[in-house]
Amino acid sequence: MEKRTDSTTSTTEVKKRGFSRRTVLGIAGVGVAVAAVGGTITAFTLDSVDGSSSAAGAHGPLHTDGGDIVDSDGKTVTLTGVNWFGLETGTFAPHGLWKRNLDSMVQQMVDTGFNTLRLPYSNELFDAKSKPNGIDFKANPELKGLNGLQIMDKVVDSATKHGMMVILDQHRPDQWGQSELWYTQKVPESKWLSDWKMLAKRYKGNDKVIGADLHNEPRGQATWGDGNPKTDWKMAAEKAGNTIHSVNPNWLVFVEGNDKYKNESTWWGGELRGAKEHPVQLKEAHKVVYSAHDYGPGVYNQNWFMDKSFPNNMPAFWDKHWGFLKKSGTAPVLLGEFGGKKSAGNSTEAVWQQSLMKYLKKNGISYTYWCWNPDSGDTGGVLKDDWKTVDPGKKALVSMYQSPVPGAKTDAGK
Repeated sequence: MEKRTDSTTSTTEVKKRGFSRRTVLGIAGVGVAVAAVGGTITAFTLDSVDGSSSAAGAHGPLHTDGGDIVDSDGKTVTLTGVNWFGLETGTFAPHGLWKRNLDSMVQQMVDTGFNTLRLPYSNELFDAKSKPNGIDFKANPELKGLNGLQIMDKVVDSATKHGMMVILDQHRPDQWGQSELWYTQKVPESKWLSDWKMLAKRYKGNDKVIGADLHNEPRGQATWGDGNPKTDWKMAAEKAGNTIHSVNPNWLVFVEGNDKYKNESTWWGGELRGAKEHPVQLKEAHKVVYSAHDYGPGVYNQNWFMDKSFPNNMPAFWDKHWGFLKKSGTAPVLLGEFGGKKSAGNSTEAVWQQSLMKYLKKNGISYTYWCWNPDSGDTGGVLKDDWKTVDPGKKALVSMYQSPVPGAKTDAGK
């Protein structure tokens, strides 16, 4: 999800780029679309400086054990992170670098308590004609003259040096908008796969780059487990996961849900019941983490928010669509996106966010909050519009459930 409302983008550009919310009809109601870099990569470990808690002191590579993500010692690792978008848009760089220095931005994420960065990108980022822009080069002189892939390198390098784990997210095929399927006419499946293979190989030396979110919010034509190679997202995820593991067997493979199951529809990327009957199976065992997206009434006022029992009805809703995978010990779940403008007080959206955070904490479910950016039109961000001040309500919300940053520890001589 990313609808730009910052002063650098006109209303016409917002509409042209497809950043506005889009709806999809289903029997259960109306669901809404949600979501908004050469050189040698330095190697890091997941070792902690202080060795304190579930993400701290972790030793890579990570894998899965039942419903948990664990390190090489079998210690549970909980991802409590944030999304920072922009690489997938026409700036071909994370937003806010027109205001801030990259490292200072990442340091503030760490100071706010996030241990993981979900980093959206588009395949167009890697095209030679895609020129990064919207960057204050006085504040970021090290970014001047770099192409999109090299900008990604710098973001990954900064995040991992600051101790954060990184998930790369194929958010869009191009700058103009998200796609229902993992391929389009301009970005065929072959490019989707080759780009993932390139990235997996490129960041293989950095243990804190922990995996790939294969495709953002499959929906519409996307099916699950029906065997149709043109639409079966489960089959495509297996193909991509095996392709990634052919060059980098250490990565976790994050597989989002689609938007429907039988005659019911929910949020784009938010339906994982198909995984119960047709699980994603990779040649490299214990590497699949399922991922869902879930939003509140500020994005669309779904009928479950108007139920008389709200918010007490919500845990059963989350259990039904994606939480069951974690609770049954089938596989880990990452709630890859959720968020909203109202996070404090008694509004339906604030109560929903607080209830969801309690649910995640109670069940030990990992998350990456949407989002760091204040220019996400439907949700706002952890930062206020000045790109410097942390919203106190969002800070209080995410502080309800956070696992410490592992801490950076470079290998000698690297």
